[in-house]
Amino acid sequence: MGLYIIKNASVINENKIIVSDILIENDYITKIDVNIPIPKNAIVINAEGLYAMPGVIDDQVHFREPGLTHKATIETESKAAVAGGITSFIEQPNTVPNATTQELLEQKYQIAAQTSYANYSFMMGGTNDNLDELLKTDVKNVAGIKLFLGSSTGNMLVDNPDTLEKIFSNVKTLIAVHCEDETTIKNNLAHYKSIYGEDIPVTCHSAIRSAEACYISSSKAVALAKKTGARLHIFHISTAKELELFTNTIPVEEKQITAEVCIHHLWFTDQDYINKGNFIKWNPAVKTEQDREALWQALLSDKIDVIATDHAPHTKEEKQNKYLQAPSGGPLVQHALVAMLENYKKSKISLEKIVEKMCHNPAKIFKIEKRGFIKEGYFADIVLFNLNSPWQVQQENILYKCGWSPFENELFQCKITHTFVNGSLVYNQGVFNEVKAGKRLTFNR
Repeated sequence: MGLYIIKNASVINENKIIVSDILIENDYITKIDVNIPIPKNAIVINAEGLYAMPGVIDDQVHFREPGLTHKATIETESKAAVAGGITSFIEQPNTVPNATTQELLEQKYQIAAQTSYANYSFMMGGTNDNLDELLKTDVKNVAGIKLFLGSSTGNMLVDNPDTLEKIFSNVKTLIAVHCEDETTIKNNLAHYKSIYGEDIPVTCHSAIRSAEACYISSSKAVALAKKTGARLHIFHISTAKELELFTNTIPVEEKQITAEVCIHHLWFTDQDYINKGNFIKWNPAVKTEQDREALWQALLSDKIDVIATDHAPHTKEEKQNKYLQAPSGGPLVQHALVAMLENYKKSKISLEKIVEKMCHNPAKIFKIEKRGFIKEGYFADIVLFNLNSPWQVQQENILYKCGWSPFENELFQCKITHTFVNGSLVYNQGVFNEVKAGKRLTFNR
């Protein structure tokens, strides 16, 4: 904590890039201007040639604590996130035990308060029989309600139509959903088992967890949200077909139904299963090149509102099992922003649009207080990066507890140089100051 002044950064904020200084006092940004006089005792960071942006808000991660800490912990993964420019995360409830009561949810907050490098919130998990617990959720202190409408890691499938309608009708905060139709997946799996037995190749994953499975589930969720007036946010859209469910004709703040796309669905295609195998096995599955291009178009046209990671680490040993035994998910928080900056270098997206989708819009959609922008009076969650500093992802610089990355051996052109969390310089050119600077996110609802 203390007094910092960032000098001559190219500041990306609210669809503009301007060269400016940023004054940080304790937790907050107190002044943004050119040629700010250097206060006595201030630490000066010369950011000439660097870009400054708000810290990334990742609205979907799985940090595996409690209960799955052989894969990851809040401490290890939040540290990797900060190195990747992510200063706030929203974690999902399918830990062990599942966070489906207020008491279990609060236990996760207590862990994060002691160990998180980044700001944190945790979703309350819905089940077929915990509506009373869902209704106790404090909307000002909890990001929202998470429903798995298709099975995933954990045992939280919500598949009772009456229960779903009650949740959508009664919950007064954002409902985030994982959409895959379980019946379709089971039928597809049975089909491929009849061909391959227990030795299904991973190249069949996108056919088993198919575009049809995604669309059936997401279209039902959208219809239910329209019927009940629920505030719906659909995680990890992966297909071209689903995009017809969303609109780009109104500002994101006015949308009742919003959508997220994840880094892996923007980067990989089903052709990558041949080389990457289970290491790119996610739910929903990475799909075709046509799906990927449609997702890009929807992102750029504002049908899709948010870019996130769905960071979900597993050990190498778990991933090296045969397809049916290998869990779905992979680690991404350290490399998400640099992957998007690489797409900027390839002229696929602007810097301003990256900041809109990774910083501004998550703050708007979840109504996060005083984060997601570089503004006077806001928390000083700030990332500096160099657009021309090549580096390669290698095992020795991977910070995830699981020790691997789907981007291993990838050469990135851009490097995160500094990450501030609540005014504390937590990450400085590869070195951590080891301050657990994260705070609990609060919501303006």
